[in-house]
Amino acid sequence: MNHFDIIVIGGGHAGLEAAVASANMGCSVGLLTMDKYAIGRMSCNPAIGGTAKGHLVREVDALGGVMGKIADKTGIQFRMLNKSKGPAVWSPRCQSDRKLYSEEAYNIASSTNNLSIVEANITSFLIENKKIVGVITIDNKEFSCSALILSSGTFLNGKMHTGLTSTKGGRFGEQPATGITQSLIDLGFESGRLKTGTPPRLKKDSINWDVLEVQPGDENPQPFSYSTDISKFPFLPQLSCHITYTNMNVHKILEKGFEQSPMFTGRIKGIGPRYCPSIEDKIVRFADKERHQLFLEPEGLDSDQIYVNGFSSSLPAEIQFEALTNIKGLEECEMLRPGYAVEYDFFPPHQVDLTLETKLIEGLYFAGQINGTSGYEEAAAQGIVAGINAANKIQGKPDFALKRNEAYIGVLIDDLVNKSTEEPYRMFTSRAEYRLLLRQDNADRRLSSYGFNFNLIDENENKKIAEREILINECIKLFHKIKIHARDVNKLLKKKDSPLIDSTGSIAKLSKRSEINLIDLVQFVDVNKYKIVKKLLSDKIAFYQVEIELKYEGYIKRQYELIDKFEKYESANIPLSLNYLTLNALSAEGKEKLNRIKPRSIGQASRISGVTPSDISILLVYLKK
Repeated sequence: MNHFDIIVIGGGHAGLEAAVASANMGCSVGLLTMDKYAIGRMSCNPAIGGTAKGHLVREVDALGGVMGKIADKTGIQFRMLNKSKGPAVWSPRCQSDRKLYSEEAYNIASSTNNLSIVEANITSFLIENKKIVGVITIDNKEFSCSALILSSGTFLNGKMHTGLTSTKGGRFGEQPATGITQSLIDLGFESGRLKTGTPPRLKKDSINWDVLEVQPGDENPQPFSYSTDISKFPFLPQLSCHITYTNMNVHKILEKGFEQSPMFTGRIKGIGPRYCPSIEDKIVRFADKERHQLFLEPEGLDSDQIYVNGFSSSLPAEIQFEALTNIKGLEECEMLRPGYAVEYDFFPPHQVDLTLETKLIEGLYFAGQINGTSGYEEAAAQGIVAGINAANKIQGKPDFALKRNEAYIGVLIDDLVNKSTEEPYRMFTSRAEYRLLLRQDNADRRLSSYGFNFNLIDENENKKIAEREILINECIKLFHKIKIHARDVNKLLKKKDSPLIDSTGSIAKLSKRSEINLIDLVQFVDVNKYKIVKKLLSDKIAFYQVEIELKYEGYIKRQYELIDKFEKYESANIPLSLNYLTLNALSAEGKEKLNRIKPRSIGQASRISGVTPSDISILLVYLKK
């Protein structure tokens, strides 16, 4: 029997991060996948990042993960979203070359020390005394392990739907994983059914590009990874996307297929994503809208396929095609592949701890869409956390769980465990109460020390981040001290339509004005006298951090005060062995929810739906005793 310290099942975005992280932490890892060349394959949109999702990618990178690095190497368009809003919601996104992304993912996995890629189809688990000890494949081979991470994506009993036609599979052209769900149910796990969808692909040369609105990438694109050499970035030629719209005639054509829609006829039992609905769902839910925006996105530099973002559908292929040919620019389009919905099993995430270890079976971790999430980025975030915790467990090190005030990853997992989910969970900036602190631009400052401690970030990179942190903090202090006289700065203020000052004003105070940029004020500083400012001017990343910290200082301070206020609850630990059913003073719902979720702290307990303030008070009294 082959033995690995850790087995990872599934080579998607969660599995890749889990396998690489735990291998780099010194564990022997077996990445078991049905097709080794499908590692990191983009099942749906050929893109990484987006609103809030870009934050997750930056955080995964700051912990030492690989998604950001792969995106940077294979990106064919980079854009920073939400630039018209505040920096808390700015989110990086890139269009990727689908083929190159998967190739780079395979290259990373195959070249990682301690990591073996094994093509296998797992059907059941080996359990001893409620602890995972191995797996059995479809051809009765056994692999033993000390920990196992299940990251099966949409493959658990996957079924694809186009109109009234259904085929088994977790992704176009790929077989589903069968047996795993029933094995877990037999162990006492609760399962559910979800669905997601993908749009049709069109032939590039059949589209009338001249009549479409062009959406180019950023003029000065920013990479995802902090380790990417900006002087060589971007690495690939950059392409534009294009925009078009549906219309009322298109909506009427789509409605003709409703009688054959697997969603409306009940053939699909799983619940779909509320925030990324199919086109048929959109025209029903938003019947008052005369049109819906569509993005035509290239799938790669050498690909002739165009992804129609915003047109996910499981309607009959002929209806999809007829509707598409009534859209501006697509009148002569050739549909290479119709859209389809995929239905799959998941396991409601109240069954995992904040470490992503399951509560029923020791050493068994769930990561990715098996926990009810949607998206590559949410999966990768869970994958790296599961990989780190599995390695820590084997090496006898403490559990790793990020708090809500530390990372979007902390918000994601806290939400999943405490609230569970009955629909595909998607990350949004609005889910994070401390989002001004959790910006995409400062993920390295927040999380790289963890990555370094786990041996996922090298010493040189960690040293560079630490030195930059000192530079940022020293300059912030200095700009509070340096004052500019009215006679020097008023000319600038008048030019910027900003109120004049009477005597002097500190750089820190003046930089808070929305119409004033820090670079405007630094010109009044003698850089020969203050050499640290000269150093700051040579580091664009540090300079931007200083400007943000100064401009939003009051808001940032307020968020830290809120964190301090609630920290006493977050640090009030609850024994995982506590049997809440014996605490008669708790409400009936409170008992049931607390016993099911097993919160690690009073703070986590207070966020569980159905747990009342009275329940929290009773718990505090009990813990004091």
